[in-house]
Amino acid sequence: MPVADSAIDTAAIAYARALLRAPRRRQKMLPVLLAAAFAAVAAVSFATVMVLAPPLTTQHLPKERLGD
Repeated sequence: MPVADSAIDTAAIAYARALLRAPRRRQKMLPVLLAAAFAAVAAVSFATVMVLAPPLTTQHLPKERLGD
């Protein structure tokens, strides 16, 4: 009998190993989508505030306006 011949069915062994393997956990997409939506809303709101906010300028008042 050649060495390559065996009484063990390799397909059955592979099937049994697949059944004994721990199941893979799928990653839930809802938390990822909620985080991405929050980041998008925050970015748009900050951009809107930056566009609509009045510019910050500081000017020194002339002496005649100070009342001296």
